[in-house]
Amino acid sequence: MEEKDFEKADAKEQLTEEKTDEKEDLSLKESANDENVSEEKSQSFADTIPAKWYVLHTFSGYENVAKKNLETVVEKFNLQDRIFDIVIPMEDVVEEKNGKKKLVQRKSIPCYIFVKMKYADDLWHNVTIARGITGFAGPKGRPLPLTDEEVLKMKLEKIKVDVDVEVGDTIEVIDGPLSGMIGKVSQVNTEMGVLTAVIEMFGRETSVELQFSQIRKANQ
Repeated sequence: MEEKDFEKADAKEQLTEEKTDEKEDLSLKESANDENVSEEKSQSFADTIPAKWYVLHTFSGYENVAKKNLETVVEKFNLQDRIFDIVIPMEDVVEEKNGKKKLVQRKSIPCYIFVKMKYADDLWHNVTIARGITGFAGPKGRPLPLTDEEVLKMKLEKIKVDVDVEVGDTIEVIDGPLSGMIGKVSQVNTEMGVLTAVIEMFGRETSVELQFSQIRKANQ
């Protein structure tokens, strides 16, 4: 083969490589565009779903494990735009032991956790694979959102109440196991709608956190 033939062959090969590179670049761009379109569709789909509270059943004593594992699932699969809050309902109760009373916290509904999310069928697997969770607490195990009335009754959403209280003010508890007790405000968190008050009970002063909806300013 003459030198000119080699040059022609090299030029042809180079042109072929350039076309191949162009095709690969175009393929990568199309793939990236497809991913962006898919993400946009997914986001658009999520925007159409209302955020509701759902109830999940757990193994006995596995409420904290289930909550932690579901939080891990949210992080792993980037579900922050679908799952917003995971709550284990707690309540303050007065217990008596060895003749002494004390205020303790306990799970108000054992074996259940409450999740605020934009639920659709695509979330079923992600939610139910979390260790400790046995499934949704709905008819025949189907997801059923709580009503607004149930959400308020469970106190899953903080009720916004304007209360004119400051550190040092005296308040009266009007809701919960401490109802009727008087305390002095030591901290106020207006943004969260909660305050800390020092209440004398069982012969000693105890600091307790209360929602604004649980108290009123005492007459002085």
